[in-house]
Amino acid sequence: MENNEKEKKEKTGWVAELISWVQVLVSAAVIAFVLTTFVIANSEIPTGSMENTIMAGSRVIGSRLHYKFSEPERGDVAIFVFGWQCPQCGAIIEGDKQDTCPACGSEVGKHGHTIYYVKRVIGMPGDVIDIVDDQVYLNGSDTPLDEPYIAEPMNQHETYHFEVPENCYFMMGDNRNYSLDARYWQNHYISRDKMVAKVFFEYFPTPKVIH
Repeated sequence: MENNEKEKKEKTGWVAELISWVQVLVSAAVIAFVLTTFVIANSEIPTGSMENTIMAGSRVIGSRLHYKFSEPERGDVAIFVFGWQCPQCGAIIEGDKQDTCPACGSEVGKHGHTIYYVKRVIGMPGDVIDIVDDQVYLNGSDTPLDEPYIAEPMNQHETYHFEVPENCYFMMGDNRNYSLDARYWQNHYISRDKMVAKVFFEYFPTPKVIH
């Protein structure tokens, strides 16, 4: 009789411990989902387009809440939705997902993978941007934009004129000579609803604050 009661207690204890572990794991999963969906954004920088601010291969954390309660500002390093990637041919397509891939013609439906970019906000809604003699000028100013964050002076010898629409932003990489940024996109501007998070920290490989 005593052995049976002992076995029952041991079994009950084991089940209770298992349930406790399941509750912990479920709670952790829910917290992680809430954090990554509504609070933070985690992004890897695959190229050198943001060097030397963020080196290729680095991982950064951005605050989703920041752009929920305030507007993007010039100079922000931001995570935003650039487009999507076809699961069939791997092509990266600007803009919203489409049912058919314009590159290979395959049916995509809802299966396209969202592509996020990290760049710096240079142009604000309504801004006029001129790039002349490898300098950025805003709204007709004779003085180029002060950009202490760029890796090196531009050496592209290109002239551009952009007029940023309302509710949109013009994004550029800090490594101007090696950044395929808004200067070269088919649609040069990122709408407000595509701005996901302001980047604050790099946590890998070198923890640091991003400015």
